[in-house]
Amino acid sequence: MNINKHDAETEMEMNMTPMIDVVFLLIIFFMIITDLTQQELEDLELPLAIKAVEDKPNPEDRRPILNILQSGEIIVKRETYYDPEDADNWDTLEGYLSGMAQLMDKEPVPEVGKDLPSDPVLIRSDEFALFKGIQKVMERCGKEGIQIWKVELAASMPQPDE
Repeated sequence: MNINKHDAETEMEMNMTPMIDVVFLLIIFFMIITDLTQQELEDLELPLAIKAVEDKPNPEDRRPILNILQSGEIIVKRETYYDPEDADNWDTLEGYLSGMAQLMDKEPVPEVGKDLPSDPVLIRSDEFALFKGIQKVMERCGKEGIQIWKVELAASMPQPDE
């Protein structure tokens, strides 16, 4: 008694087209995701740090990232929020910081007697940008309605061959 009957005429071929489609979709998905993770970072020449800690942000934190170019322009997510040619117009940046402060988790700060945002703001400044740009951003962070009191500054690490 032969239980396994193998008939060459009824042999089925596997269609690889759906498998190839899925692989191409995965490749496209990962290419898009990789691009989105760098959306908040501008191409800056950051100052070198002698002592620094690698930036490993918690993805659940709502940390605003501000990029200050050498010209003094402040860019957030590829959009200009401050242009030094209109030096008195800080409204766009203040509105952004105020909105981010409202979204952040709050923690009580006994010295102030208020609940303030617990997440920091990351300021990435070009190595040749004037410090007054960073100073102005920090002043805006302290304004009523924003009060983001934790600030992180970005610097680049020297390469081993430098």
